[in-house]
Amino acid sequence: MNEEARGQQDEPELLRDQVQQILRHRVLVAGGLLVGLLGGAWFAFGSTPTYAASSEVLVRAATINPYATSGVSADKQINIGSERQTAAGNAVAERAAEKLGRADDDAGALQSHLQVTNPPDTLVLKFNYVAGTPTEAARGAGAFAQAYLDYREKITSGTVNSMIAGYKKQLDPLAKQREDLLDQIDRLSTDTEKSTALAAQANLLSQITELTNDISELKALDTTPGYMTVKAEPPTKAEGLGTPMLIALGGLVGLAIGLLGAWLRMLFDPAARSAETVARALRAPVLGSLPRVPEESLLTTDGALAEQYRSAAFRLAYDRHFADRRRLLVVEPNGEGTTAAAVAVNLTACFAETGTSALLVEADLRHPHLAHRLPEAPGPRPGWADRALFDGGSTWPGGRIVVDAGESGTFDLVPGTRVPHVARALTAAATTRLIEQSNAPGTTVVVLAPPVLSYADALALVDRVDGVVVVCDPRRVTRTALERIRELIDGAGGQVLGAVLHPTARPRRGRRKGRPSTPAPVKESVLPVDRVTPDTLSSGTR
Repeated sequence: MNEEARGQQDEPELLRDQVQQILRHRVLVAGGLLVGLLGGAWFAFGSTPTYAASSEVLVRAATINPYATSGVSADKQINIGSERQTAAGNAVAERAAEKLGRADDDAGALQSHLQVTNPPDTLVLKFNYVAGTPTEAARGAGAFAQAYLDYREKITSGTVNSMIAGYKKQLDPLAKQREDLLDQIDRLSTDTEKSTALAAQANLLSQITELTNDISELKALDTTPGYMTVKAEPPTKAEGLGTPMLIALGGLVGLAIGLLGAWLRMLFDPAARSAETVARALRAPVLGSLPRVPEESLLTTDGALAEQYRSAAFRLAYDRHFADRRRLLVVEPNGEGTTAAAVAVNLTACFAETGTSALLVEADLRHPHLAHRLPEAPGPRPGWADRALFDGGSTWPGGRIVVDAGESGTFDLVPGTRVPHVARALTAAATTRLIEQSNAPGTTVVVLAPPVLSYADALALVDRVDGVVVVCDPRRVTRTALERIRELIDGAGGQVLGAVLHPTARPRRGRRKGRPSTPAPVKESVLPVDRVTPDTLSSGTR
């Protein structure tokens, strides 16, 4: 339950960390926002404005008495879907083109500007017409609505006239037969023949009456196709969201694209970038974040940089993993190790400032340079530092130098020396006895080693110190490199106490100022980092 609760508490922190990492890519976010604003402005000012007008028509069926209440209403027999298709058809478009003074060839073009809709549960057709000017939009909507009414009335009237003509064709022969039958009745003499002729006359009269009534009903039909309930008026503003809304919408879309790009950049960016990422990769806290470290001088005694060193040293002094024996190893992931050297020197000076006997051991035996870059101060050495610390035949560790740290006091330095077999020198008994000097009360030993991913030297010292401080630039070091460092240190029996972050110094041409030239390197064997263990280092390099 505790782990689940801790995981739930870490989720907001992880989310906040991700948001902060996304916002670090300000160029992508700002670029996306700018592109979105420019796109919105282009759509707002570069596109041609369009105007829409609409007319509404109430469709009705032809009927004799529109107010009749008995029977089924004629309007219920209207198929409004078919009427909508008719209104959007070519026949209506050709009539609308005539009303607008356009050629018949333009009927198809006019149809592309028209949209006919039907509100639900109504017999209303809505004609929406889009044009480049308000006047054209209103004229187009009105022309299509009127063209539909005219076309529908023409079709209805034509149907009625056609039916009347058909009935008349049937009525004319019947009327002629009746006249002929009347002439025959006048010439008949017997009652039987007259009765037969009168019955035939009655039958003809019935047919003539029925046809006459049908013709009368058709002539009485009201063929009005419908009414225009809403007349199109010129619109007062163009269609669309408007210039402010288009620019705002473009900005929102651009911002979303910029944030997506920043998130993808963060997702596929191998660099750690933030202190939180470094802490998670090393599973250790960040002890401090340094401003730009000057290249001219390793030792800093005042200013903001010195306060950051004092803050890191204070945290280390009270760390439960470090306060017992006071043995510290300072390393960098890779590079020249110059920043790690500055951190090791200033941490040692801060420990000396607290009144402890501080010793700095330069275990970088491949490129030693501290003895030439630190000011030596005359004066007696502490008694614990005068003991024999090395074997008679070993060249390192050798003599010691008292370094003047200004107001912080002094501390001892065991400078590095080039040796033929680095691994053998680091795993020698003299090195172990030197580091174990921190067992004395009030004593602190800081060991500086080469970059841990470039050389295996630091791993030879991990099991003889109380903790490791990793110095890195989060913008240059990758998460996998930090995780690899933690795995190597854990595998060698050590523990990462924390990290000190710093920005990368600007590259300079030529030799680094203050770092003297060194003699030609002594031929030496270098073990791969992945294959180094304390056992292989203690046996030396053959």
